[in-house]
Amino acid sequence: MTLTPGRIPGSSAASTRPDGSGPPAEESGPGDLPGEAVTLPAARTASAVGDGTEHASVTGRFLAKAALVTASLSIAGALLGLLRDQALAQLFGAGRDTDAFLVAWTLPEFAATLLIEDGLAFALIPAFSAALAHRARGAAGDPVRALVGATLPRLCLAFVAVSALLVGIAPQVVEALAPGLPDPALAVDCTRLTATCVLSFGLAGYCSAALRAHRRFLAPAAIYVAYNTGIITGMFAFGARWGVRSAAVGVAVGGCLMVAVQLPSLWRQLRERAAAPAPAAGADAARPMNFALVATVLLFALCRQSQVLIERFLASHLPAGAISHLNYAQKVAQMPMVLSLMVCTVTFPVVARALAEGDTERARTRVERDLALAACMVSLGAATVIACAPQIVELLFQRGAFTAEDTAATAGVMRVYALGLLGQTLVGVLVRSYFSAGRPTWYPLGAMAAGIAVTSWIGVATVRPWGVDGIATANATGITVTAALLLAGMGSRSVPIRTRPVLREIGKPVRAALAATVVGTFAARAVASPLLGLAAGTVTVVAVFTLFGVALNAAGFAPALRTVRTVTQRVRHGR
Repeated sequence: MTLTPGRIPGSSAASTRPDGSGPPAEESGPGDLPGEAVTLPAARTASAVGDGTEHASVTGRFLAKAALVTASLSIAGALLGLLRDQALAQLFGAGRDTDAFLVAWTLPEFAATLLIEDGLAFALIPAFSAALAHRARGAAGDPVRALVGATLPRLCLAFVAVSALLVGIAPQVVEALAPGLPDPALAVDCTRLTATCVLSFGLAGYCSAALRAHRRFLAPAAIYVAYNTGIITGMFAFGARWGVRSAAVGVAVGGCLMVAVQLPSLWRQLRERAAAPAPAAGADAARPMNFALVATVLLFALCRQSQVLIERFLASHLPAGAISHLNYAQKVAQMPMVLSLMVCTVTFPVVARALAEGDTERARTRVERDLALAACMVSLGAATVIACAPQIVELLFQRGAFTAEDTAATAGVMRVYALGLLGQTLVGVLVRSYFSAGRPTWYPLGAMAAGIAVTSWIGVATVRPWGVDGIATANATGITVTAALLLAGMGSRSVPIRTRPVLREIGKPVRAALAATVVGTFAARAVASPLLGLAAGTVTVVAVFTLFGVALNAAGFAPALRTVRTVTQRVRHGR
């Protein structure tokens, strides 16, 4: 399958505009055929359209295409991320230098969560969706341009100020993050370079939110391809001269590339959609973004990302390489979670727009479908990771300075991390529901704080006897507690989903994953070759998981299988 810039694969001029927008129609969902719905055991309430589909401003075909292009580019970005980690392991191993860089890497990880993936997007997408709803109702001027004018300059000043502050206090940041680090000077140098990502990630996140609210997904999906390309290029171009500092230079360059790939699309969108000058100050269409909402979502994202701080803090007191083992394990283990959340990346603007238009039923149906499909996808991924962890790590990393001992330690941590993937995914889906209405709510922050408290307590209690495995156990337990609290709080604070039917549906792929993990582990161990063992384990996991899922009639299987069939057909026909 080839991707044409500005066009979703398989689209036609009659059904979509360049970059993925489409005409008003009915919605199914990513992976659903047009006019079909994924149903939970409880009876569905028909929405405005009386044929069992949801009334929406996008087609199910469009959502499926958008999910496909987003997933395709995200997979490409994730693969480049693996190449980045492979290069890091090969060039610098898993020792003091890599630990120093990974401490500085904490800033990009935080910035990505706060400004691109979760925090800023949760505030901006509902704000842009409300502006688009105003525009659709014929508001005077252009509400979208008014929103940009009211928010972008202020946010840019904030990004610049925070970047400059972090550059200035880099020694204190390193001391706070990893007080036991043996070479803080190297970490300080890397931190000063990676601190620039606050500005670049902030601008990239702003562009992504604006484009996704306009249902433009191609450019936002490409940002991690650009980002990881910058890091890999930096390491190979300057690694021999600057050592691990070259990776930090790559972070700075990659952040700029994330902005560059989106600016042309956003500029075209603002120019083409502006039918009239922005309205005067005080007009209803120019209502500014709710900065109380910005505060709540950023604090939630900050609290969530503090899990990384806890891990790095505890691991800094373990032998050299512990931080590296945690990092490599986490990056690989989280890939199924990242891919499963691609559906929500596409549908979050749909939920926000539905709530902006007062269509609660459409929003609820969409969230329930997302939960069923995401749980199915991440359960399969977790089963594969647990069953084939040693083979995955050996094939990806065991070369150069990365030894067999590093492989064993990383594989063990990766299996423990995978136990928390379902909780990570549920948190990602549910928190979007809490913030999709564009109103501030403190409940997600409270739920995340409770999970962080559990993570801290378990981490402190287990790090000495269990080492890095204890840290991973704390992470998995804490995020699962947060997911349970968020699910329990759904209702008046969020999209009012039917919790019990949703829990029953989530339980089905979990049971299928348990059986697939056991059988797949034996299959992977039965073959000495890591490549053949990975192939045997993966095929076994997929086969057993599919059989159990179909037998249990899991709701997430129907759209997932249709998506696989659609992708296969497109690849076979070269589209």
